[in-house]
Amino acid sequence: MYRKILLAVDGSEHSKRAAKHAINVASLVPGAKVEIISVIDLSKVKTEVLHGELRQKRQQALEGIKSTFEKENVSYELKIERGDPGPTIVSYANKHDFDLVIIGSRGLNSLQEMVLGSVSHKVAKRVHCPVMIIK
Repeated sequence: MYRKILLAVDGSEHSKRAAKHAINVASLVPGAKVEIISVIDLSKVKTEVLHGELRQKRQQALEGIKSTFEKENVSYELKIERGDPGPTIVSYANKHDFDLVIIGSRGLNSLQEMVLGSVSHKVAKRVHCPVMIIK
């Protein structure tokens, strides 16, 4: 079933809810493993100093998610990638042959989503496996 699960997180409340669902799904399948991917978009940061600060803030935001996995005794591995979140998650998921991708919804309003497109929508549209979007 879903033995190899990719959880895309950014430290937001949406991704914390997605992490809880990933734990629930992984707990149902003996031997399931969750890979947690967090993508940092450095193109929006102007200086090298801010790159380090952004990475450090992301690490801190992920500590809560990591501790939840540890507390629930669910096997996980954390990967931090750089790039545009949507395409980076899609590429990673398709390259590593996951059984399921779980991602939180960002909650953009309908105009923003229509103009920009949400990361979760881009992932659901282009990944070659089932995608669970958590609101």
